[in-house]
Amino acid sequence: MKKLRDAGVTVYAYRSSTSIEDVYRDTTVTGTLVGECDGAEKTVSWMKDRIGTVRQAVEGEQRPDVLYLFYGYTSGEGTFINEIIRTAGGNNVATKVGVSGYKQISKEVVVKQDPDWIILNEQDPAVPEEAGYRNLTAVRENQTIVVPIEYMNQPAPRVVYAITNLTKRFHPDAYAAANATTAETTTKTTISPVENEETTKSEGQAGFSVTSAVVGMVGALLCIRRWR
Repeated sequence: MKKLRDAGVTVYAYRSSTSIEDVYRDTTVTGTLVGECDGAEKTVSWMKDRIGTVRQAVEGEQRPDVLYLFYGYTSGEGTFINEIIRTAGGNNVATKVGVSGYKQISKEVVVKQDPDWIILNEQDPAVPEEAGYRNLTAVRENQTIVVPIEYMNQPAPRVVYAITNLTKRFHPDAYAAANATTAETTTKTTISPVENEETTKSEGQAGFSVTSAVVGMVGALLCIRRWR
């Protein structure tokens, strides 16, 4: 970063994101940086609208135990990924066993916790082929979900897609009852073009775009954040 600044390049370092509120903050900041405040405001409004629908859907629902696995690691307390899982109506197994931040999780712990659902991303899309994993409830009942990595691992507006995809799988009836379709139709009148957020990349999801440059800049700039 110092070399870039010494070369006369303007650099902005984002603070670490640990919550959905931080994603709202960074989206607003990016809109200011690129001169697209209106676009950023619309994007944040869209996010809050969709997440509001999800919160309505999962209220009072029984929460399944959920584990996110990637390269032998998981996400625990103090991460925005934990908040994605919680917002979608799941209990994050990692926090139940005292994981904070991003840490490796042993097979023995996973087997003992026996999650109802396992989330994977498309860069590491398979549950390990080891004894023990095959007997997990999530594996036996085919309750594994592969989510595009940019939805889960990048603290940007696309986290909304992860949240809605997961909610639809964890609580399909409650999600439908929350009148999500109406909310999506309303959203598309102010943010376009946007692909069907309920599909995963493996089903042809093209990715999130907005009429302004805000979201593209958020994705690019968040990749060069300064972690504290």
